[in-house]
Amino acid sequence: MAATDHLEKRLGLSDGAADMNGIRWVAGEGADVRAIAQALKQEGARFITITAYELPSGQGFCLEYLWDLNGELLGFNVHAEAGVVPSIFDLCEAADWIEREIHEEFALEFAGRAYEPLLLREGDRPGVNLHEVAS
Repeated sequence: MAATDHLEKRLGLSDGAADMNGIRWVAGEGADVRAIAQALKQEGARFITITAYELPSGQGFCLEYLWDLNGELLGFNVHAEAGVVPSIFDLCEAADWIEREIHEEFALEFAGRAYEPLLLREGDRPGVNLHEVAS
């Protein structure tokens, strides 16, 4: 039994769970990012990162969240509806840098937080990666 089984059931994510490349991926469609982050923190999980990528044909963006729970990697995907996802920074300070970086690179908004620039200079627009592609 995976260390995450009880957590997946509690959050209603157990349908579609699959182990791939050493990560236990749980169904993330419609996942409540904040509820999952809160539950993982309560379990003593360690936040690792968020990976963002643009979906083909203008379908928006996908964010992959990765956590370590007792040596088991747990991941879930979230589709960024209209370029906005809830921030988990107030629940997990380790998410600060990566949320800011994704905001600057892809112009995605993490609802419920303010941004301090990482790489952008005053007057620069977020979406550095999107501007490079369009050029």
